[in-house]
Amino acid sequence: MCRSHKLGIAVENKSIPSENFEILSACLHKKSSGMEERMESLAVAFANTLGKYVAKEVVVFIISMIPILELRGGLIVASLLQVPITTAIPFCIIGNIIPIPFILLFIKQVFKLLKKIKLFRGIIEKLENRAMGKSDSIKKYEFWGLVLFVGIPLPGTGAWTGSLIAALLDIDFKKAILAELLGIAIATIIMSIFSYGLLGALLG
Repeated sequence: MCRSHKLGIAVENKSIPSENFEILSACLHKKSSGMEERMESLAVAFANTLGKYVAKEVVVFIISMIPILELRGGLIVASLLQVPITTAIPFCIIGNIIPIPFILLFIKQVFKLLKKIKLFRGIIEKLENRAMGKSDSIKKYEFWGLVLFVGIPLPGTGAWTGSLIAALLDIDFKKAILAELLGIAIATIIMSIFSYGLLGALLG
């Protein structure tokens, strides 16, 4: 497994030199394939841009807020930038949580307004159909379906899509928030094990 300390990536709390991200991108390319590889490459692209201006902890925080990348992308980048796991986890969790209430409370109204504009109507309908196409487990099991949808870090899952589905299905706000918090906790454990190599450490 590629490790940032072996690659000489800066560990001080400063903006990150762009050449470090070329190494990081190559490392990620070897670790993944398909959609997961594209997701990780996108995370590196954001980190490359943001790292010129802000500290790596802030990069991790912002990546965790971004759709598709979320906590998963944040922890992957954090591990390769040598952000300590005890620092990375709070930044990633908070970043991933922040968009949830806004999506649950306002996304339907935003979509309704945007669909009145011809330019956006097709895009919004496509987003709704794509989200609802992944909603079977949430429709069937509701609370626990949402927990697992957010918690198991597979392509197309996560807090953003889970929140959108919960809003479209009119799931109770408090129930949805609790389910997503539990899901994020599960995703944090899973991604910490794989991103920081904890599984090998535990087995070793």
